Amino acid sequence: MSPDEQQIRALVSTWMAATQTGDVDTVLGLMTDDVVFLVPGRPPMRKAEFAALSRPSAGSAAPRIEGHSEVQEIEVCGDRAWMWSQLTVTVTPPGGQAPVRRAGPTLTVLRREQGRWKIARDANLLTTT
Repeated sequence: MSPDEQQIRALVSTWMAATQTGDVDTVLGLMTDDVVFLVPGRPPMRKAEFAALSRPSAGSAAPRIEGHSEVQEIEVCGDRAWMWSQLTVTVTPPGGQAPVRRAGPTLTVLRREQGRWKIARDANLLTTT
C-alpha cells in the first residue's frame, strides 16, 4: 500500500472516529474550504452548511452517530485522488426516538493541500435500510 493510500485510509478512520465523538472541528479540518457534498434529494451542500448542520443548536442535544466505512478502491493521480466506499451510518436522535440507518456507496474526490489529503467532493447514494 502506498503512503498516499495509507494517508487517505487514515483520513477515513479519523473522520469516522471524530463523527462518532461529535468532534465537528476535526471533521471540518479534513475537508477543503470549497468542498461540495452531493446527497440524494438535496441541493449541493458546502462547508458552511455542513458545519451548521453538524452542530446542535443551543440547548439541544446532538444525535448519536455510528458508522462504518469500507474503502473499496483508491486511485491517486498527483495531488488528486478518488475513492469509492461502502458506508453505513446509524443516527440516533436524542430523546429516545428510533434510530435511522442508511447504507450505500460513496464516491469521494480528494485533494492534497500543504501535504495533507482533504475531501474536496463527496457524492453518496445512501438509502434508508
